[in-house]
Amino acid sequence: MQDYDEIRKRFLNGESQRHIAKTMGISRNTVKKYCEGNAVPWERKTPERSSTVLNAETVSFIKDCLASDAEEGLKKQKHTAKRIYDRLVSEKGFSGGESTVRAMVHELKAALPQVFVPLAFDAGEAMQVDWGEAVVYLDDVRTTINIFCSRLCYSCRPIILAYHKQNEESFLDAFVRTFEEYGGVPSKVIFDNGKVAVKEGFGAHARKQKGYTALSAHYGFEAIFCNPAEGHEKGLVEGLVGWARRNILVPVPRVRDISELNRLLLARCSTYEQHRIKSKPASVGDMYSSEQTFLRKLPGYPFETAKSINARVNAFSTVRFRTNSYSVPVQYAGNMVGVKGYPETVQIFFEGKCIATHTRCFGRNQSIYHLEHYLPLLEKRGRAILDAAPVKQNVPPEVLDELRKYSGNTVKMMQVLREFTEEAPARIQDQVKIKVVDLHQYDQLCIGGEVNDIEYSISG
Repeated sequence: MQDYDEIRKRFLNGESQRHIAKTMGISRNTVKKYCEGNAVPWERKTPERSSTVLNAETVSFIKDCLASDAEEGLKKQKHTAKRIYDRLVSEKGFSGGESTVRAMVHELKAALPQVFVPLAFDAGEAMQVDWGEAVVYLDDVRTTINIFCSRLCYSCRPIILAYHKQNEESFLDAFVRTFEEYGGVPSKVIFDNGKVAVKEGFGAHARKQKGYTALSAHYGFEAIFCNPAEGHEKGLVEGLVGWARRNILVPVPRVRDISELNRLLLARCSTYEQHRIKSKPASVGDMYSSEQTFLRKLPGYPFETAKSINARVNAFSTVRFRTNSYSVPVQYAGNMVGVKGYPETVQIFFEGKCIATHTRCFGRNQSIYHLEHYLPLLEKRGRAILDAAPVKQNVPPEVLDELRKYSGNTVKMMQVLREFTEEAPARIQDQVKIKVVDLHQYDQLCIGGEVNDIEYSISG
């Protein structure tokens, strides 16, 4: 720019082009171009080169390759420029260079910017769902949990639920609870291609898992799956996962269990009804109230979400479910029982009667015992009391110390164990009462909008 300025001034002052070029050490062609005003230094012309090998047929072949990638929707399995070049050579007898093909591929991709079609849904028409992860403290243990997020497409009313695992039981249970919270069922549910829902295929070609097929049939909704790597197809719920982490789960909640966490999540979802989305004509709550009348009626029979198996009780009076073993009363050893695995509990049935209920274990190859199941056996085999796994797993250290004082006295040790098992339910009930009172106070804070000013800590 400095040279341009000097050339123009010297030329306008009557100096010859030859003298300007000689004294400034610049090409006479450049000086002539600037003196005559035919060019400026801040604009450069890009030379246009025409290729003799990239004819209409070759360009069409490249476009077809890119179009097939878009149709398949496979992020890690699509044409590279090198692969297109190899195909052109082998299938079309292409004689040009690889760099020529690379340049054309780059040009064609740049000419196809990503554009989205704005969508509008009718009341009760659709719901979008998605999974995400978050960190909370469950009984003072830092735990990574999974959150199931759903949102009605018309009113944008959210429902968020927490689970330990993203398994089929949790997936189906989340739908049942979500429909109950909404008080009805939308016509369509939009989800990605997660294995809990899709057996094989993807998008329009997806085949539903057996459980999801039964669920959609029972509640009468159409299951729609997104194309792979196309999160914008369920954009209303994509951002909900992050919103929940930033607005509900910060500071990190400290709760006793998943049930308590879910009450917290649902309370915050209720307060979201006061929110007004800019593009909507009314608040979320007002639009949700009008949308509820368009939701389909819930079926009279709740869908069974449990994973059910039949198994035989082994010699240790336990039955295997998934990767863990759960105890039953010793009198059922050797019998066939039915096991139902729910998201947070495992129930065991014999001839239609529930004989045991356990909090579900999410470890691997663990054995979970209820002490009362083994009391009749321990009474007969008193020498095994101090080394019995059901005793060590359930009895606190102070009670173990008391048992050791009566080592050898089976009658006295059994008396201690029976007193402990009789007192345990009363202690649990007292804890539940405290928890309910504190949670009620917490819910009032949520409704009052003071949730951001307190720590998420529930005593009990």
